[in-house]
Amino acid sequence: MNIQSPGSIHSCEFQEDGLQFTTDQNTLLHIRVLTPEILQVRFSTREYFQNDFSYALDPNQEFSKCEFESSEHDDHFKIVTSALICHINKLDSTIEILDLEERLINRDDRGFYWNHVSNTGNDEVFMSKERMSNEAFFGLGDKPVELNLAGKQFENWGMDCYGFEYGWDPLYKNIPFYYGLHNGIGYGIFFDNSFRTKFDFGHQKKEEVLFSANGGLMNYYFIAGPSLIDVSGRYIVLTGKMPLPPMWALGFHQCRWSYYPESEVKEIASKMRRLQIPCDAIYLDIDYMDGFRCFTWNKEHFPDPAKMVEELRNEGFKTVVIIDPGIKIDPGYSVYQEGIKADHFCKRLDGPYLAGKVWPGYCHFPDYTKPQTREWWSGLFRELVEEIGVEGLWTDMNEPALFEVQSRTMPDDVLFDFEGNLTSHRQAHNIYALQMVRATAKGFSRFSEQRRGLVITRSGYSGVQRYSSVWTGDNRASWSHLWLANVQCQRLAISGLSFTGSDIGGFIGQPSPELFVRWMQLAIFHPFFRVHSSQDDGDQEPWSFGEEALTYVRQAIELRYRFLPYHYTAFYQHSISGMPIIKPLSFFDQEDINALQRNNEFIYGDHILTGGILAEDLEQMEFYLPKGTWYNFWSNERVQGPVLFNVPLTMDHFPLFIKAGAIIPQYPLQQYVDELEFDEIDLLIFFAMANEESYLFEDEHDGFGFKEGRYRYAGFRYEYREDSVMIHQSTEGEFSMPYSKFRLQFIGFPSTTVHVQCDGHVIHDDSVPVNFSDLTITWFH
Repeated sequence: MNIQSPGSIHSCEFQEDGLQFTTDQNTLLHIRVLTPEILQVRFSTREYFQNDFSYALDPNQEFSKCEFESSEHDDHFKIVTSALICHINKLDSTIEILDLEERLINRDDRGFYWNHVSNTGNDEVFMSKERMSNEAFFGLGDKPVELNLAGKQFENWGMDCYGFEYGWDPLYKNIPFYYGLHNGIGYGIFFDNSFRTKFDFGHQKKEEVLFSANGGLMNYYFIAGPSLIDVSGRYIVLTGKMPLPPMWALGFHQCRWSYYPESEVKEIASKMRRLQIPCDAIYLDIDYMDGFRCFTWNKEHFPDPAKMVEELRNEGFKTVVIIDPGIKIDPGYSVYQEGIKADHFCKRLDGPYLAGKVWPGYCHFPDYTKPQTREWWSGLFRELVEEIGVEGLWTDMNEPALFEVQSRTMPDDVLFDFEGNLTSHRQAHNIYALQMVRATAKGFSRFSEQRRGLVITRSGYSGVQRYSSVWTGDNRASWSHLWLANVQCQRLAISGLSFTGSDIGGFIGQPSPELFVRWMQLAIFHPFFRVHSSQDDGDQEPWSFGEEALTYVRQAIELRYRFLPYHYTAFYQHSISGMPIIKPLSFFDQEDINALQRNNEFIYGDHILTGGILAEDLEQMEFYLPKGTWYNFWSNERVQGPVLFNVPLTMDHFPLFIKAGAIIPQYPLQQYVDELEFDEIDLLIFFAMANEESYLFEDEHDGFGFKEGRYRYAGFRYEYREDSVMIHQSTEGEFSMPYSKFRLQFIGFPSTTVHVQCDGHVIHDDSVPVNFSDLTITWFH
């Protein structure tokens, strides 16, 4: 390797948005102040910067001018914002960042360096930073290891990883964003480079953090905290927010590779209703197609898909279908013909279209980095969405994955348009899925008649949350994979991908009845709630494991449906603020040393603490409760944290705790979203000798009326007083609620006999109007 470094700074240009430096090696360094807490740091080894282009950044986010001060000193330059201080060392171009109290947040070790690779013409770029004492690291998407990444190294190069296990790397997703935490100070670094990237958190050198790419620019964003939660929200400011999904997308979904013919699909749906198992969606895997050709139907198995989809809809089921990127090479196939005629497919360097083998046989692959191709692809969904009535689009094989080649993906010499910035697969690989789901989501919105719909992807890059939900890929039916599902969903949520879940029960193999039950219980509080399994390994419907298991599985799914207003509110809050729906305990209390080492327990939304039962035949388990007061949901026992607590277990109970002071909404039980009209929902009020805020969001559960003000977002302010509790409700939005009353349930109050005044009037039963302003709750000691 021919390692080169920038050397010392010999000139500085003070610019409106930051500082640009030139070094004695003719290297450029540009530090741009986006917000008081976010700095963009770019190095160029040439005498100019390439086009500052990114698929990850939210195109709708515009940064207004940020006030900062800059100055030159004997040995450094200095940038000061209202949140941080940045020093740029004149001698070696290294950077250190401090808070306003001059506590060190992050500092370069060796800093930036590079190696020019003559056979590609690219520079391998490296950034070396100090690892602080006992520094912990989090993030990076779907890595199948403990939440704290310290001492480990990773790679981002999305791969089809069938049956992956603990420690496998790389996996499906490419999220080059991580958090650092030391001395109670949190920060984030987003390395926006879509080439193959690597991250080393003290693996090779204990005192060094190193991230690198085999091409492109050293281009990263430093995000100050000091809280990890604040960092997560600022990362979303950069990469974009998840749109609010329809409520049915939060219900239970049943999937298999594959349900066919039509009679089997209908029987699955019918049995769900006969056995009273709530369910909102049925999935069709690749066998619904004609010879695995995308945008076609096997008319022998599905003679009238529009009629079938309508009949399922009448029974409360939405239909979700899979779409892969590979377009079969077949002169008689209209999609292939259109793609060839308009030059939509990826080409090799020497001219011919890439031909790669996947499910249909040899295929060509759309270049989704070309705007005309994305427009063409989105138009292909007219029949599926507008004419047949499909409500969800499930994208797969989009790493992109190929069969029967050692690399399992496209060759490096495949070319991509990249919005007119012609490049190779080396730069486009990691964003291929992002651009596919971008075009797919556009396709749904073009033809959906004001429905929100659901898009799902297996692979993706930072920013994919703007278009799609995700799942963790082809997992196995094992207790170790239940552990992986738990940590992967937590990690994905803090990596910007909150709408995430696993294949419940495992895709490969068949779980024991106990494993299936425990997986279902954990997944109640995973945002994406779907069973999916392979046709090679037996049935995996809720009734497939015997009557006893069915009872527990049904109870778990019913609990999910009772909690739907809580879930939906958490999704709405995420769509507004970007704060993760699932939070590891380290994101709840980053100063708790014990919490930093926990992998099982997590916070869902504002007030629910839960985790998995990760081994068989357990009668009790140790469960860590962080600071605060918590109620065991099953027994109403009150527990004061922080504490390592022994939780008794039965097959129908799992660890589930509610934060004291919380007000939790619950719906009456339904078999699918909006099945019933009801005039009352429950509010569970958990006693606390402290103040607390809770929220409830309601709208039409689909469509875009909420963007026009047709919604109701209620805040409940719980205030403890010596002999009473006051609850004040404030609301925003204009929406005619489908129910008129709240039925109050009081948990943990000093007396079982409470008295309620609603807006000054005594209430003689347990119901109050939805539009109340103030409740006063008193009791006799």
